[in-house]
Amino acid sequence: MISKYEILETNNMIAHENLDVRTITLGISLLDCISGDLEELKANIERKILHTAENLVAVGREIELNYGIPIVNKRISVTPIALVGGAACKKPEDFAEIARTLDKCAKAVGVNFIGGYSALVSKHMTRADELLIRSIPEALSTTDMVCSSVNLGSTRTGINMDAVRLMGEIMRETAYLTRYADSLGCAKLVVFCNAPDDNPFMAGAFHGVTEGDAVINVGVSGPGVVKHALESCRGSNFEILCETIKRTAFKITRVGQLVAREASEKLGVPFGIVDLSLAPTPAVGDSVADILKEIGLDQPGAPGTTAALALLNDQVKKGGVMASSYVGGLSGAFIPVSEDQGMIEAASLGALTIEKLEAMTCVCSVGLDPIAVPGDTSASTLSGIIADEMALGMINQKTTAVRLIPAYGKSVGDTVEFGGLLGRAPVMAVNTFGCERFIRRPGRIPAPIHSFKN
Repeated sequence: MISKYEILETNNMIAHENLDVRTITLGISLLDCISGDLEELKANIERKILHTAENLVAVGREIELNYGIPIVNKRISVTPIALVGGAACKKPEDFAEIARTLDKCAKAVGVNFIGGYSALVSKHMTRADELLIRSIPEALSTTDMVCSSVNLGSTRTGINMDAVRLMGEIMRETAYLTRYADSLGCAKLVVFCNAPDDNPFMAGAFHGVTEGDAVINVGVSGPGVVKHALESCRGSNFEILCETIKRTAFKITRVGQLVAREASEKLGVPFGIVDLSLAPTPAVGDSVADILKEIGLDQPGAPGTTAALALLNDQVKKGGVMASSYVGGLSGAFIPVSEDQGMIEAASLGALTIEKLEAMTCVCSVGLDPIAVPGDTSASTLSGIIADEMALGMINQKTTAVRLIPAYGKSVGDTVEFGGLLGRAPVMAVNTFGCERFIRRPGRIPAPIHSFKN
């Protein structure tokens, strides 16, 4: 049970420190919707989503009113569509029709985003996988709520370099087709190594095939709460610093656990996991960069940044697992340049570069997510950046991700504006030396030696 003191403390975190439940994500299996007829498949998908998610938004609002806890987003994730649409889809345009069906469903039930327009290709691509990937530019340029993800590698299988090469081309095409909105489509497209099945955060959420028919996963966030707590231990030793972060993460996770249990009970859907991720927003006081500065850095990107981030990420995970037996998803600290006012400032000042961000992704929860780069960045350079990040995930046995926005018509020093949680991002410089010959090699990078654990 949560005590009266915890409730009062939580109310203070909500009122003054930007604590919120970032998302309630309802995962829905579409495996029972599969049909060889495209129209029947679309009808099955629409029927399943509308029935399963009809009360999701209302329940989220009810919990907000009952407990005074802001729930910023209500979202849906579905089974990777490459698996669901394989029998019915014969060309990329067929998959894009499914994307528009998902968009229609998301709008009908009132959610913010729907994820799962996805393919899992860490070893090889089926024909359906490739068709879905080639459909992504059309899908994201003709929908509003759909998010897409592709898993390109894993510690167990290696890195599918054919898919890495293709995704560089797909990112450029998506950027061009959504150029009217600062290449917004790329902000809803992410590639992974070691993608988790139960991630509630977009753009990477999908309902894994090992999940049940439906599940509730909750993502909770509170960078401002951690920053406020650290203000009380300025100049303290590392033991006190770590304990403060860990205890604060424990309290934040308890809020997520409460909301997840309530949502599960009211919707009649099993509770899956709580994802405790310090996911910043563009709002002042809701920044992971501010935490790093409170730890002792002048700016993120300064020497010591990777060590400070490693400390933060580890203590957040330790505090989370103390609070709930079902911590999952990504859980840790995010470093999104477009969604964190402090990171935006650091990048604008030149303190934070793509190369430094890549080093930081070795110890944070995700990866390069999201970062705007010049619109004339070549497809092979995009693929090279992706390959580097996939290699970090594969070797370090962790989830890594890349969400690059090659902003059409933009150059270094320009800014892309998305609004809302997606925020804005300064266009960052990329290394101008090429990697075309490396990216053009066919096949896959083998799994590392430490993947053999049987």
